[in-house]
Amino acid sequence: MMAKSFMPTITTDEELKALQLKGLQWTVNHAYQGSDFYRKRFEEAGIKPDDIRSLDDIKRLPFTTSKDLQEGYPFPLRSVPFKDIVRIHASSGTTGKRKVLCYTQKDIDDWGYFFARAYEMAGLTEEDRVQIAVGYGVWTAGVGFQLGCEKFGAMAIPAGPGNIDMQCTFLEDFQSTVLCCTASMGLLMAEEVEKRNIREKINLKKVIFGSERSSEAMRKKIKELLGVEHIFDIPGMTELYGPGTGLDCIYHEGIHYWADYYILEILDPDTLEKVEDGEIGEMVITTLRKEGAPLIRYRTRDLTRIIPKRCSCGSILPMHDALLGRSDDMFIIRGVNIYPGQIDTVLSQVPGAGSEYQIVLERKEDGKDYMSLKVERSQKEDPSRDMELKKKIEAEIKKQILVSGAVTIVDYGNLPRSERKSKRVFDNRDSSK
Repeated sequence: MMAKSFMPTITTDEELKALQLKGLQWTVNHAYQGSDFYRKRFEEAGIKPDDIRSLDDIKRLPFTTSKDLQEGYPFPLRSVPFKDIVRIHASSGTTGKRKVLCYTQKDIDDWGYFFARAYEMAGLTEEDRVQIAVGYGVWTAGVGFQLGCEKFGAMAIPAGPGNIDMQCTFLEDFQSTVLCCTASMGLLMAEEVEKRNIREKINLKKVIFGSERSSEAMRKKIKELLGVEHIFDIPGMTELYGPGTGLDCIYHEGIHYWADYYILEILDPDTLEKVEDGEIGEMVITTLRKEGAPLIRYRTRDLTRIIPKRCSCGSILPMHDALLGRSDDMFIIRGVNIYPGQIDTVLSQVPGAGSEYQIVLERKEDGKDYMSLKVERSQKEDPSRDMELKKKIEAEIKKQILVSGAVTIVDYGNLPRSERKSKRVFDNRDSSK
C-alpha cells in the first residue's frame, strides 16, 4: 500500500493560479467580514471584496506590517469569533510586544498537513525517527515540527533545545535518523559528536534547519562531521502559521514554497514595486486559507529572490532562494548596504576559511566608520598560512562587497557556539559617538 502523499493534486500552472485566485478572493472577503482592522484598511484604500477579480488585483490591496501586529496586541488581525480560536502562538518578542497570532482548528490541521509535506519532500518515511531539538512553548517551533511529524507518521522525539549531553544520548539510544534544529545548534551538535567520537554509534541521515540562515561553509562542515546525506532548509515564521511553509528538496536547487497556501510577492523594499524574477527583494505574503489571523500583503522584511525555473524534481511548487537576511538586518558602512548573508557567501568561497565569524562596526575619532571581522580558520587549515588567508578574505570582501574590512584569523572553535541563533553583527557605532 502506497504511503499517503501530502503534495498538491494540481499539476499545471493554470490550475495553481486558479486555486490562488479563489483563495485570494476568499481571504479578502473573510477578512473584510470578520476583522474590524482589515475592514477599516480596505475602506481607507477604497477596496471591496468584489473588486478582486484577478491575481493582478492583489496590487490594489493595502500592506500589513509587524507594527500592525504589535499595535493590535493581544489579538491582532483576528478574523473569527473567540469561540472559534483553539490556540495562540507568539513570536519571541525581541523588540516591543510579542506578535501574537490566533489559530482555528482548521488552521492547525492545515499547518500539520503542509508540514508533513515538508517531511515528505525531504524523503522521510514512517520508519524515520525525528529528534526535534528546537524550542517548545508559546512560539511555533517545537510544536510545529512535532505536529508535522505526527501527521506524516514518523516517530517524534521531542527533545527541545539545548542540553547537548542529553541530545547526544538520544542520538545514540534512540538511533534518531533526522535532527531538527537551528543551524547554530547543528554546528554545536556536529562538533560534539566529533569530540565524543560517537559518529559510528549514531544513525543520523538528515538534518533540517529552521529559523536561521546558514552558510554553505557551515553546512559543508556539519555534513562532514555528522556524515549525513542531506541538510535541508525549512522556512517559517509565527505570522505565517510557523515553520514548515516550504523546504528545499533533495536536489537543493531552491526552497519550494507552498503556493497553494499563500501567495509570495518579491518587492523592492523601498518602492514596494515588484522586482523581476531572479532579483532580490522583500518577501510579501498573502495567505489563501488562514482563518484565525489571515495575512494580506504582509511585509516580512525577509530578503530573497524567486528562482525562475522548474526544479529538477518536477514539482509544480515554485522556489525561492535561501534567505539573504532581513531588510532590517542590513547595516550601512561607507555608504554601502551590507547583509550578513553576503559575508557568508564570501567566506564559503575562500578555501581555509571556517564558517564562523563576527562583524564589528566602530566609529573612530576621525568620524569615519570601520568594519572588522574575526574569522575562524577551518579545522584542518595550517595556522602558518593565517596571513595569506587574511589577505585573501580581505581582498574578496573588497572585490565582492565594495568595502574594506580588516580581518583577524582566530583558531577553529574560538568563537562562541550557540544552541539558538548566533549573533554575527556587533554595531558599536552608537556607543562610540
